[in-house]
Order: sequence, then C-alpha cells, then structure tokens
Amino acid sequence: MSPTEMLQVMDVPQKSKGKAPAGLKGDDLKKMFRAMFFTRLLDQRGMNLQRQGRIGFYVPSFGQEASQIGAGYAMQDQDILWPSYRVISIALLKNVDLKIIFNQAWGNKADICKGRQMPNHYAIPDIGWMSISSPIGTQISHAAGAARAAQIRGENRASWAWFGDGGTSSNDFHAGMNFAAVWKAPCIFMCENNHWAISVPQEMQSASSSFAAKAVAYGMPGIRVDGNDVLAVYEACKEARERAEGGGGPTLIETVTFRMGPHSSSDDPSKYQAQELYDSWQKKDPIDRFRLWLKGKRLWTQKWEDELKEELMAEIAAAVESAESTPMPDVETLFDDVYAEVPPMLQEQREALLDQIRRSGDIEDTGGAFPL
Repeated sequence: MSPTEMLQVMDVPQKSKGKAPAGLKGDDLKKMFRAMFFTRLLDQRGMNLQRQGRIGFYVPSFGQEASQIGAGYAMQDQDILWPSYRVISIALLKNVDLKIIFNQAWGNKADICKGRQMPNHYAIPDIGWMSISSPIGTQISHAAGAARAAQIRGENRASWAWFGDGGTSSNDFHAGMNFAAVWKAPCIFMCENNHWAISVPQEMQSASSSFAAKAVAYGMPGIRVDGNDVLAVYEACKEARERAEGGGGPTLIETVTFRMGPHSSSDDPSKYQAQELYDSWQKKDPIDRFRLWLKGKRLWTQKWEDELKEELMAEIAAAVESAESTPMPDVETLFDDVYAEVPPMLQEQREALLDQIRRSGDIEDTGGAFPL
C-alpha cells in the first residue's frame, strides 16, 4: 500500500459495513468504545475544571480518540510509551487509576512528580509511560534509543513515540527516524496528523504528499490510515508491532484525524479555523462513527451506553474529589531528587529557606513541613 493511500476498515457511510480485524472479539470492540467514550468524558470534565479555576491547564483530545485507542489496543504490556501531551486515552485503556492522573493535574502531595511538571505532562511508570516533555519532538529520539536498547538486550519490547504533524518539523524527528531505521530498532512512530500545530495548518508545515511518505527516505514502511477509524488504526498498528517483533525494524504511521477543539485550555481555535472546517469534521466524529458500527453489529445499545456513562462519571467525580482534597507538596521537597544523597550545600539552602519561612510569620512552625 502506498504511503499516500488511506487505510480504512469502516466505510464512509459507517453503519455496520467492514469486518473487524482478525483477533478482535465483541468484548474487545466494546472495550475500545469504552476507552474512547471515557476519554471524551474525561476531557470535557478536565476543560470544565480549568474554566472553573480549579486546575491551571488542560490539553484535550477531542476528535482524536480513535487514533489513540486503536494504537493502544495493539500495544503489548511490556512496551514502552513515549507520549505527547494529548494521549491520556491510552492510560484509560490500560485501567490506570484516575487518582494518579488527577493528582498530577493538581500537582498535589500525592503527585508522583511532586508538583514539578506541567499539568497534562503525566508520568505513569507502572505502564511503561515515560514522562511527557514540553519541547516538541524530544520523545522521538528517546523512543528510538529505548528501542535500540531493547534490541541489544534481546527483549521482546517495542517503543512507541507519539507526536503531531508539527512534531515532524523538529530536529528529533529526523534524528530518531534515521537512528531507528539504520539499526532496524523495534520502534513505532505515531504521527497524529490533526491538521494543526496550534495555529499552523498542515499545508504550512510540510510540502510532502503525506507525512507517511517521509518514511521512504529513511528506509522504513510508511502507512497512512484513517485516524477516525479505530479499527483501521488497530490493524495498521498491529502489523507494525508484529514487524518490530520479527526484526523488520520501525514503522511510521500517520493517522489522519482532526483536533475538534482547542490545542489546550489556553487556546482559542476560532481565531484561526473556519467554523465550516470544524463542522465538516464533526460529521466524522470517531465516537459517533464507531457507535453506529457497533450498533449495526448488535454490540451497542442506548441502555448500555447510559449505564457506562453513569459509571464513568462517578469514577471521574471520585478522583476529582480525592485530588482536590489532597494537600499541596511540602516546600522542602523542592530539594529532593536532585542528588542520590543531599549534599551539604543543598542541606544549607533548605534550612535557610525553612528558617526564612518561619521568620516571615506567614506560616506557623510545623516541625519542618510547610506546604507550598
């Protein structure tokens, strides 16, 4: 298949046409829908929380749920994920406790990052999810290096890198792609082409016929897939994962989708996108599309979705309440994790800071523990 052709499983009229990829049973398909639906509900609540001033920042993935969950379902538990800031859906697919996610959104005392990361730049080591980085594209070369390390050790472990169409303009895209291809490292590069790098449209980002076509120059397969077709994304990613495991090297997969909302809670897409463009893509909503497909296969009912929504909204509410009621990190934790053993210089600085706080009178002496 040419890297400019589009892989699809569910046809354009949606309905129930198109067979599910081999190996996917009814329960698998319903789990995929659940994760996509869960992501939409979480993003809606996350944006509301930011608008209410309860968290400082949020990055939604409206419209990109199929692009993510299709890939997530093709991953194996031992794989390493190097995400961008818009793929929280995979954590939901892997049943990560929502408290872990919201603790990081609040940056509270239970936050694994101790309040030091930007909200949405999650770290979830228990599922092989590496901490997200603000600079665009750095995770691409990290993923290539991790894939090469797994290859040297003889491990059956693939490395997955997530980035947007804008990320292909970063230096790390070239470095990571070239390195992985030369060594035939087991790496899957996931380019989510949502057509906008914040306010920069696709046509100002690249003159290539497709982003998948960029793979040809590096010597690896490039697959272009309908990113709103969760089954097509799964099929492409499953094939890429099998190729990596079999020693066939890396794959670049371009999922063609659309960001049906702001880049982040700080963005207003109406300033640079025509309403007609949004309306046209809303008709291709991946959740609506998959719902119709499942209904045609008699795997979806309104009663099931209503019960699912009630269950997931309760789970979100409980996690929000827990995170919001957890105190902020203690100020002395600022000095932790810089060295394996805190050197005298930092010990002195910590004591000086705590002494200054005591003398300021703003916070009572609590025996050394002061909230930020």
